[in-house]
Amino acid sequence: MAYNNRGGYRSYDRKIHVNKKFRNRVIIIATGIVIFALIVALISCIFSCVCTGSTKTDPTINTATLGTGTSANAKTKAKAIPTDSITFKEPDIKDDDTESVGVLDGEVYVWNSKAFAAFNGTKENAKAYADYINEVKSTLGNGVNVYSSIFPTHIETGLPNRMKNTDEGISTKSQADYIKAAYKKYDKKVKYINTYNEFSTHCNDYIFFDSDYNPTALGGFCVYKSFVDTTKKPKIALSSCKEAAVQNFTGYYNDTTDSELGIDTVTYWDFPYSINNTITTSDDETFTAESVYNKDAESGASAYDVFLYGKNPLEVIKSESDKASGKIAIIHNKTGNSSVPYFTYNYEEVYSIDYTQYNGNLKSLCEENGITDVLFISDTDSSADSDQLASLQKLLSTETDTDTDTDTGEDSDSNSDYDTDTDTDYDAEAE
Repeated sequence: MAYNNRGGYRSYDRKIHVNKKFRNRVIIIATGIVIFALIVALISCIFSCVCTGSTKTDPTINTATLGTGTSANAKTKAKAIPTDSITFKEPDIKDDDTESVGVLDGEVYVWNSKAFAAFNGTKENAKAYADYINEVKSTLGNGVNVYSSIFPTHIETGLPNRMKNTDEGISTKSQADYIKAAYKKYDKKVKYINTYNEFSTHCNDYIFFDSDYNPTALGGFCVYKSFVDTTKKPKIALSSCKEAAVQNFTGYYNDTTDSELGIDTVTYWDFPYSINNTITTSDDETFTAESVYNKDAESGASAYDVFLYGKNPLEVIKSESDKASGKIAIIHNKTGNSSVPYFTYNYEEVYSIDYTQYNGNLKSLCEENGITDVLFISDTDSSADSDQLASLQKLLSTETDTDTDTDTGEDSDSNSDYDTDTDTDYDAEAE
C-alpha cells in the first residue's frame, strides 16, 4: 500500500512537472513575440521621424509671432526676430512748463531755440523701403545676416505733443507707426533692430543737435546699443573712453531759418584700443588714419565731419579691440556717421559705406571680403525719401554709375536737440 501511495505521488509529480514545462515555454514564446513587436514598432518610429523630420516645427519657436516672409523654406544662420510682437515705448518728453509755443520758420518748427522738421512718410514709403531690404537679403543669400535699424528723427522724441498737429504747432505723422509698418513688411529672415525704444528712453538727453538734423554721438550710441542688445553682443562702456569735443557747431538749419538756434557741441569718445582706417574719398583717392575721428575738424558748419572724416564712399576700419571678431558692412548716409565708430568694439573689420557716394556692388564686396553681417542704419526721413532709395538701389546693380553723389544736401530731413548730461546707462561697464 505504501508503495502504491509513493507510486501515485510520483505519477502526480510527473504531471505537475510536464505542466510547468509547457507553461514556461508558452511564457518564453509570448515574451519573444512582445519583444519582437516592440523592436518592429521602434524601427518604424525611427524611420518615420527621419522621413518627416524636415516638416516638424521647432517647439522653441512661437510660429504665431513670426513675421510674414517670401522664402519660408530657406534657412538662415540666425533665428528671425518676430515682428508681430513689436512694441514701442512712448517718449516722455520734458516740457518747459511755460505753455510757450514755437514758430514755423521755413521748413522747420522752432521751439526753445531747437529746430524740428515735420515727418511726412507714408505706409507706401515704408513698404517700398521694406521691399528693398527684402531684396537685399534675397540677393546676399543665407550666408549673410541682414539687419535693419530705423531710428526716429528729432521731432518724434524732442517736441512735446501739445505742439504737434495743432493750429499753433506743426503737422507731422507718427514715426512709431511708420517704423512698425516697415518692419512688419520685412521677410522673416531680415533681423530688425528696435532702435525706437532707446531713443524714447533717452529723449531728454542730448541725442540730437539743436541746429542740425543729425544725431549726436549719444544718439549714435543709441543706435549701437540697440544693435548689441538685440544681438547679445558686449557693449563698450563710454567711461572707458576718452571724451573730446569740437565746440560751436552751427548746423544745417542755421542756413535755412531766420530764427536764432542753439550753438551745439560735437562730442565724441576716443576708444582704448588701436584703429587702422583706410578711407576712400568721393574723388577716388585713398588715405589711412589711426582713428575713426577727424580730430582736426574745425568749429562752425563742418564740425560734424569729425565723425568718419565726413561723407566718404568707403572706409575699411580694422580694430584691435579684444572683443572684436568677424566683419560687418554698415550701410548709411551721413545721419549714421556718429553710430559707426562704436561697432569697432565688436567687429575686427567694419566696412562703412555711405550709399549716397558709393558705386560698388554690395554682394561682390561681401563675397570678396568675407563679410557675414550687413546692417542698414537709417533715420525715418531717409528711408521714406525716393531719392535716397534710388541711391540704395545702386548697391544691387552690377554696373557703376558715373554720378557718385546723389545726396540731396542733407541726406534726409532729420532734426536736432538737448541736454549735455550723460545718462548713467551709457557709462555702465561692458557686459
